[in-house]
Amino acid sequence: MHAKQLRWIAWPAFLVAAVLEAMVFAVLDPQSLTLLGWQVYWSRSTVYSVSFLIFWCMFMLCSAITLQLAYPPTQVNARLHHPNLPE
Repeated sequence: MHAKQLRWIAWPAFLVAAVLEAMVFAVLDPQSLTLLGWQVYWSRSTVYSVSFLIFWCMFMLCSAITLQLAYPPTQVNARLHHPNLPE
């Protein structure tokens, strides 16, 4: 994967994760969260950080899948048969 494609994936995912983080924690209190029925005794900043990283990873996965699906089938098939072709 090239740096240009990584930017296409990571930057929009970062922005959406930041917006989702703000929306979720505008409604939820991090101190009242439970995980599988157990109270989570993490600090607020830890909950914010972990949840942001989870949101960011999920949105990067979404962006990567979208980028992969944007390639025409002929280009995907050509790369399967000739992996050294330039993009």
